[in-house]
Amino acid sequence: MDSQKVDMFILSNQKFFPPEKIPYIKEKLSALDDSKFLLATSVELKDPTVLLIVSIFLGSLGIDRFMLGDTGMGVLKLLTGGCCGILTIIDWFGVQKKTKELNFNNFMINL
Repeated sequence: MDSQKVDMFILSNQKFFPPEKIPYIKEKLSALDDSKFLLATSVELKDPTVLLIVSIFLGSLGIDRFMLGDTGMGVLKLLTGGCCGILTIIDWFGVQKKTKELNFNNFMINL
């Protein structure tokens, strides 16, 4: 794989992944051929900022957890009002990290 393509992909998508995982992604992309690179660029990534905004406004309904695919916690937050707001506030501080980890895991699975 051309290192210029890999660098361009990393620069344009670095906000979707945890910073400590970027070198690993770069290594995996460098080992791919061009046909697999198209597959890697087509992986749908969730925006951590959007999830934070959803968590702030709709977090007590569990919408942020449903968007992350964590259905059990989403139902718990929906039925308990975010456990009286406690889980909602905790998620405000952790939803971006969870989103980046989810993006990394989905990206690695699809490679």
